[in-house]
Amino acid sequence: MTPPCRLKGTLAIALVPEAPQPVSQPAGSTDNTCKPLKRAKLWELDDKHHCPVIGTCLPMDELAKVARRFFNLVDLRDEFAMHVKAVGYANSRNTVSEAIQKHLERKYQAQITLFERAKSDHDVLATWQEHYAHGEVGGALWAAITHKVVSAATRQRVLADIHMLSHQIGAGQAAGSRRLAKAEKEAVAARAAQDKQKKHQARNEAKLRLHLLKATTERDRLRSARDEVVRLKERLAMFESGTAMMDMGRKLLNLQAANEELMVTVQRGWALEKTLKVAHEEAQALAHERDQLIAERDALERLLLASELDENTEKDCDGQCSNCDPAMIKQCVLYVGGRSSLLAHYRALAERLGIRLIHHDGGLEESLSRLPDMINGADAVMCPTDYVSHSAYYQLKRQCKRSGKPCLLFKGAGVSGFAVALARLSAGQFSLAGTPVNFV
Repeated sequence: MTPPCRLKGTLAIALVPEAPQPVSQPAGSTDNTCKPLKRAKLWELDDKHHCPVIGTCLPMDELAKVARRFFNLVDLRDEFAMHVKAVGYANSRNTVSEAIQKHLERKYQAQITLFERAKSDHDVLATWQEHYAHGEVGGALWAAITHKVVSAATRQRVLADIHMLSHQIGAGQAAGSRRLAKAEKEAVAARAAQDKQKKHQARNEAKLRLHLLKATTERDRLRSARDEVVRLKERLAMFESGTAMMDMGRKLLNLQAANEELMVTVQRGWALEKTLKVAHEEAQALAHERDQLIAERDALERLLLASELDENTEKDCDGQCSNCDPAMIKQCVLYVGGRSSLLAHYRALAERLGIRLIHHDGGLEESLSRLPDMINGADAVMCPTDYVSHSAYYQLKRQCKRSGKPCLLFKGAGVSGFAVALARLSAGQFSLAGTPVNFV
């Protein structure tokens, strides 16, 4: 078993366990006097080389991938345990060492190609020192320590450099950790002071914005006040000079004149409105009179036509032809009310239609007690409602309703109104209940 080696910094303390059974015996030789003709494999290196190679050339995340693939019962959070396990497998040729060898060859291909330019052990050492000076040690270590012309002395020099670098890195890391802790504390304090300063600055900015807003508002108010003062001064100057009073007087006179014109216009409007209202009423009255005249004209035309037919057929008709109205031939019609002065005209019109007309003045001179007997003796009753007494009117309606006598109540006591009513009655337009009919 190889004694443990102790390296600080990037190289952990490696307690190399017992190596597993090799796949095949290593072909390398430990004799430092002879140089190999080809680059050395991982398992061909001395045991003391495995710890710095694994610790320096294989970063911890890559080592974790190897451990996850090949190692059993190893906690991936225990970096030291994974390192010790990998160093143990590197002592001989096996699947793990071959996988690590292949990975390092692929990863550091550029450094290997660069070191292949070195044709002597001196050139290998010079190339290593150049990379070491620039801090490029991972790929340079693997390319230098496996070079085909490297000597044991150069390998020892490279390992010494790595060993001392680990001490320096460890010491630097400790000092850096202290400085980092101090810097973090200072950063925390600086952030706190900065936050405090920002809050203080924000409060000051808010106060300044408030002051600015107040100042802007006050400035606008003062400007408005100044403008108002200027206007008031101008008005005061106008009042003092009398110009304002003259302007007000002219405006007052203009307003008075306009008011007078407006009043005259309003009075004209009222007069026109009244005139229009009177004209409208006159137009309605004329339209009413026109309609009444048209109705009377139509009734008279029908009555005249009926009279002419009666005269033409009176000689040859015995009352049984189709042109005669059997309901009105030789019938007696009672006319209640109306104008007594027009009674002769009423009878003449009725006689032209073959109607015998009897009359009752509606209680003016004749007694109303005769009215029931006259109603019972007549075949039909006519009454102008606008020219009869109330007593005669109501008694007439009651009697006609009780006896079922045909009754025609109408408006219009003139000859034309009588003619229209008589034409309606001859046409059978009457009411057994005595409902008034307006022929207007």
